[in-house]
Amino acid sequence: MSAPSATPATATPHRSGFACFVGRPNAGKSTLTNALVGTKVAITSTRPQTTRHTVRGIVHRADAQLVLVDTPGLHKPRTLLGERLNDVVRTTWAEVDVIGFCLPADQRIGPGDRYIAKELAEAKKTPKVAVVTKTDLVDSKTLAEQLIAVDRLGAELGLEWAEIVPVSAVDGSQIALLADLLVPLLPEGPPLYPDGDLTDEPEQVMVAELIREAALEGVRDELPHSIAVVVEEMVPREGRPADRPLLDVYANIFLERPSQKGIVIGPKGKRLKEVGSRSRTHIEALLGTPVYLDLHVKIAKDWQRDPKQLRKLGF
Repeated sequence: MSAPSATPATATPHRSGFACFVGRPNAGKSTLTNALVGTKVAITSTRPQTTRHTVRGIVHRADAQLVLVDTPGLHKPRTLLGERLNDVVRTTWAEVDVIGFCLPADQRIGPGDRYIAKELAEAKKTPKVAVVTKTDLVDSKTLAEQLIAVDRLGAELGLEWAEIVPVSAVDGSQIALLADLLVPLLPEGPPLYPDGDLTDEPEQVMVAELIREAALEGVRDELPHSIAVVVEEMVPREGRPADRPLLDVYANIFLERPSQKGIVIGPKGKRLKEVGSRSRTHIEALLGTPVYLDLHVKIAKDWQRDPKQLRKLGF
């Protein structure tokens, strides 16, 4: 008599869905998105309020596809732009499968964190993971205290954490673990994007963001909010041999006041050249082709407060 055949092992179901990282400005959300995706899909800066668009980064795994939605930092708005950015955050929360709340390890939980946590407590159906970021900046004692404080914050507000995980996007600590913890919270389903896609952000938008990131480097504190970049045209240079292509990129950097122009351009145009050189390197890496970058600085007076200007600049 033959032995009964073994029951085939049930294959692990494939999961796919959307996760978003929220938190106050400069909590490490964009850096975390880039670390999980494994390449630069969101611009980063030491300046708060850097992110203005929700950027989707796509993490491909054998068992899952995790689509990361990077959001602007939720903050007390002072301009029409600020109000619109906050609306973007809340709309995103309502549409994702899991929310990651980023709290930096090197900063005590403050009013801004509590404000966001209270709002998160209202989104009862969506699982929430507390992500303690920037662990490379603190010692083990400080980290332990922050983890306890995060746990306590959830208990105080009736906010149930699916997980609390400490990570460092800079040294890669526990980034893979974070992905492992997010995946089971996604619904079962087939991949949402083709294999190999890292973002669904249009190339022109990503190029504009890379230019803005370069323009943000080393400027005075008040300037980042005043900088917007629009890529007017991206066209292959005619008459180039097939093995030596060149892409012409024409872009405008918009500022709010004429007095800001000198800061961005610099003495004898030195700073603007550095912005062009720095951003061109990243653009060429993104697009995989040599680039000629034509940059111009223009004034769009008080654009952050003007609905018509905001529309023109893509907000």
